[in-house]
Amino acid sequence: MKKALLFTALAASLSFGLANAAEKLVIAATPVPHAEILELIKPTLAKEGVELDIKVFTDYVQPNVQVNEKRLDANYFQTLPYLESFNKGKGTNLVTVIGVHVEPFGGYSKKVKSLSELKDGATVAIPNEGSNSGRALILLQKAGLITLKDPSNALATPKDIASNPKNLKFKELESAMLPRVLDQVDLDMINTNYALEAGLNPAKDALVIEGSDSPYVNFLVARPDNKDSPAMQKLAKALTSPEVKAFIEKKYSGAVLPAF
Repeated sequence: MKKALLFTALAASLSFGLANAAEKLVIAATPVPHAEILELIKPTLAKEGVELDIKVFTDYVQPNVQVNEKRLDANYFQTLPYLESFNKGKGTNLVTVIGVHVEPFGGYSKKVKSLSELKDGATVAIPNEGSNSGRALILLQKAGLITLKDPSNALATPKDIASNPKNLKFKELESAMLPRVLDQVDLDMINTNYALEAGLNPAKDALVIEGSDSPYVNFLVARPDNKDSPAMQKLAKALTSPEVKAFIEKKYSGAVLPAF
């Protein structure tokens, strides 16, 4: 009888422990602002039974590769055009969970103080990834520096330029490399997360920048098999909370804008 009671007590204790054990989510993020935002909500999620393990990456490829391979649960760093381009190019089927913020894309220079000062044959550095390349070129078109064959082509490359009055020369690099060549080129088109890491203030330093109407929202991205899991939905809710909105508005002063 005592053994039976002891077994029942142990079983009940184990069951209680499992019920209250935190579910772990391993999330990839680029350092700024994504990892900083995730660190902010880590304590909130812990109270809700979700342990957040944040893996910081400095590139845009491995976070998707590793989520697809189920080495990571999700990632938070990319826009929908980039995700669609990646899925198409790599044959993956990653999906968006929720949109969190917008990082207005900008152009920077240490050689000129305005776009009008760009000389004939000036060198412009742009990202070499499809959607980011297109994003940079569309912004340059809006600034009146070039004209694209298809003004709305989100995957445009320099080959898609119809007119280039200033004969700009384009240097295509991985996004993470762009801040490193700021001293070497006349205009540097940099993603805001990398600009912030490099100590640039997009709101003050950019010579040209997207407006608040930018369609390039940064999403939490997962797989079809886990995007609706309770833990993932708790993460999605936390990422779009009033706490996160206030944090973004205060910390980034317009360089990052809430998308909710």
